[in-house]
Amino acid sequence: MTNQSIYPDLYHVHHSLYAEDIPFWLSLANECAGAVLELGCGSGRVLTRLAEAGHKVYGIELDAGMLSVLQRLLPPDLRNSVRLIQADFTRFRLERRFGLIFLPCNTYSTLGALQRLSLLACVRRCLQPGGQFAFSVPNPQLLKHLPARSEAEVEEVFSHPVDGEPVQVSSEWRRTRRQFVLTWRYDHLLPDGRVERLSVAVSHELVEIQAYLAELRNAGFGSFVQYGDFDFSTFTPDSPHLILLARATD
Repeated sequence: MTNQSIYPDLYHVHHSLYAEDIPFWLSLANECAGAVLELGCGSGRVLTRLAEAGHKVYGIELDAGMLSVLQRLLPPDLRNSVRLIQADFTRFRLERRFGLIFLPCNTYSTLGALQRLSLLACVRRCLQPGGQFAFSVPNPQLLKHLPARSEAEVEEVFSHPVDGEPVQVSSEWRRTRRQFVLTWRYDHLLPDGRVERLSVAVSHELVEIQAYLAELRNAGFGSFVQYGDFDFSTFTPDSPHLILLARATD
């Protein structure tokens, strides 16, 4: 089995292959004045791109391994544009306020109801009047109509960050009435024919859209916009994503 400590590096290489959402978050950042706050910034896939575009970016991440990768790979000329905070993004308090706080990478749907309420309270405290909170999740309406289980499917192959040997990434999922569990398998293919496997499971809550909206309203948000993809297309039941933007009420 692969050492679990290598996971942040594998995560970074794997997820850096996906950039289709970057222009969306950058567009939101361009619309607000001052610094922006990313929750769950991970190894910096989004945060670094915003800093490269000239934004002052705060990032909150609980996982020390992810922050270590981010700090190691962050270009020196961007260090003054980035402030990293190791904390639970469902229970944080910062002294300053932001015009934009966002949670990308489908992370919001991995939270339980009490975690979401706690996160929203933290976000509301840290938003400027009229500031915007944005998050993306897999479209729950679409997921609810999928079969109960999938077959494993190879998705990507990339070079291992330590020895350069191939890493084959496959995924499979299972669905219940309330959860969608996605399992990633990282198979490190060694020259002698051995395979070192690391499996990572992520569970998404299948929450009705109206429940998300009710939680946001109760936390002091309004003026909602729903998109179905990162091209700003209108949300429909068949959209791949649900992207919600909500403004803090004055």
